[in-house]
Amino acid sequence: MAQVGVDARFWQARRVLVTGAYGFMAGHLIEALLEAGAEIIGMVRDRPAASYLQLSGLDSRITLAAGDITVLDDCVRVLNDHDCSVVFQLAAQAIVGVANRSPLGTFQTNIIGTCSVLEACRQLNDSDRPNLVEAIVVASSDKAYGDQPELPYKESAPLLGLHPYDASKSCADLLTRTYHNTYGLAGSVTRCSNLYGPGDLNMSRLIPDTIRAVLADEMPIIRSDGSPKRDYLYVKDAARAYLLLAEKTAEGPAAGQAYNIGTGLPLTVLEMVEKIIEASGKTDLRPDVQGTSWGEIKHQYLDCTKAEEELGWSSIYQVEDALAETCRWYREYLSEENPVSG
Repeated sequence: MAQVGVDARFWQARRVLVTGAYGFMAGHLIEALLEAGAEIIGMVRDRPAASYLQLSGLDSRITLAAGDITVLDDCVRVLNDHDCSVVFQLAAQAIVGVANRSPLGTFQTNIIGTCSVLEACRQLNDSDRPNLVEAIVVASSDKAYGDQPELPYKESAPLLGLHPYDASKSCADLLTRTYHNTYGLAGSVTRCSNLYGPGDLNMSRLIPDTIRAVLADEMPIIRSDGSPKRDYLYVKDAARAYLLLAEKTAEGPAAGQAYNIGTGLPLTVLEMVEKIIEASGKTDLRPDVQGTSWGEIKHQYLDCTKAEEELGWSSIYQVEDALAETCRWYREYLSEENPVSG
């Protein structure tokens, strides 16, 4: 189901670099790549206490390469040493609250880091190893659009990120397309909506925090007033989109392009929390709506027509099924008294 439309012939024995391999999205992408037959090199700076990659046993099936994406020499070394022909740049500081508290560190990782990965690909392709990197897919975000007057967001909308995390993604997005337009680097961009699924251990995020609370028979907390609308995307659907985009980027038509990746079916925060409560079976619980959050956009959701038409991608998982699967994973994880971060 998760591999619908993916060309296994393209991925068979292909050497693929995934930066930020211990990240939530990266773990699921690596799982999908392994299923498709690729050989994975995961570039990592630090080893976390826990991650989906480790908990699922996937780290034993890939090659881990130490390196910091903000250091150009590290990026060149890892790419060159491991003959990687496809690159997924997923390493990032991905928490909005952390970005608001520590903007400089976020800019260094998300902007300078992305630029270093792109520059490493350019240098190697211009060296005595021409066209070593056939495709690079960079993770941007729907947050790169900032606050737009028209909904749903289309790829033609300007990038107007004006909060630290949002701005960092706007910059990384523009840099990727700059390297394509100026140097011919086969790069493309995903602008994913809010991701959720098994293995997200950042408990500051709405969905894992709500699941943790309801499974502990606690009242889930909504920091906003519950009305903001978001497009929530199951991580397995997102992983399939990354594979399809990399294929089309290497073949040519998607190079230099950005694609919205989401369901196109927005839910309010309160609606999502209520769906989580239903999926968990703890229907006697009610959320605590606090209305204290700041620095976030009111409504944000995507038009994904371009991805459907050009990549042949659309979300497959229904939110109820995806949440039920996600709750099962957390129930097992938390019952084993594992640590969580947030």
